[in-house]
Amino acid sequence: MNEFELIRHYFTRPAPSAVLGVGDDAAILRPTPGQELHVSVDMLVEGRHFFADVSPQALGHKTLAVNLSDMAAMGARPRWAFLALALPEVDEAWAQGFSCGLFALAEQYGVELAGGDTTRGPLTLSITIMGETPQGQALRRDAAREGDDVWVSGELGLGALAVAQRLGRLPAAGLSDDVLAACQCRLDFPVPRLELGQALLGVAHAAADVSDGLLADLGHILAASGVAAEIWADSLPSLPPLEAERPRWLEFLAAGGDDYELCFTAPLAARQAVLAAAAQAGCRVTRIGRIVAGSGARLLDATGQAIALDKAGYDHFA
Repeated sequence: MNEFELIRHYFTRPAPSAVLGVGDDAAILRPTPGQELHVSVDMLVEGRHFFADVSPQALGHKTLAVNLSDMAAMGARPRWAFLALALPEVDEAWAQGFSCGLFALAEQYGVELAGGDTTRGPLTLSITIMGETPQGQALRRDAAREGDDVWVSGELGLGALAVAQRLGRLPAAGLSDDVLAACQCRLDFPVPRLELGQALLGVAHAAADVSDGLLADLGHILAASGVAAEIWADSLPSLPPLEAERPRWLEFLAAGGDDYELCFTAPLAARQAVLAAAAQAGCRVTRIGRIVAGSGARLLDATGQAIALDKAGYDHFA
């Protein structure tokens, strides 16, 4: 099977909203009038972003999910995706599983695969995604304001704990099998918070998706907005067994990465609106701190003392 047969057999699907989709030199798209177009790209590399034995179905899901998480952070509705694959060889069973995982998530959120590319090389998976928001309403990193609450969706630390387990880096007397299974599921099948992001339009001020660790990604909001944050360590949400021993797992919760949750800021007056948006999206949200004057994020214990961690998040070049 050559490159074009691979694309035709496994990755060519109808794209009804595109003027022209897969099969030509370029796609032709027609954005919705009155909407602004968002474009983002993410790359996953074997050995750097995923283990070699991850199932192709999980890889197909995650390759798209990490891009959908970027759309969620902007409050955008995803529309079109473009897939670039470098494969060591043509493996039809792998391609079948990968495409099933990819298209299952794409169909769930109405995303159309409108083009892409394939070549031989070390296993590398990349998607460019496009989405839309009403003009002037997108959530951005540069809009946090002093006095805002800081919120986060879902649970933190699960993906990072699954990675640590695989690498043999969990502390002694680690976690139960049930908790580790939940962590592994979150690592392999992250849930993009698209419904929440869209429900927060007009409610939240600033947002970012938590891919490299809460403190690292919140730091992007703070730098863009010219403000600082105080984060309450005792409020960071996770599974109950992890919350019960929060100091033990704090670095995973605050700086682990692979969460794909949303961190966002909103004014105090919007607290009920935030909770209503979360209820509408069917998603847990937790108030974890506040925006203050200054720069950077300070992680505080129950007495208000700063907690020092060895790192703020994942470094792709470390």
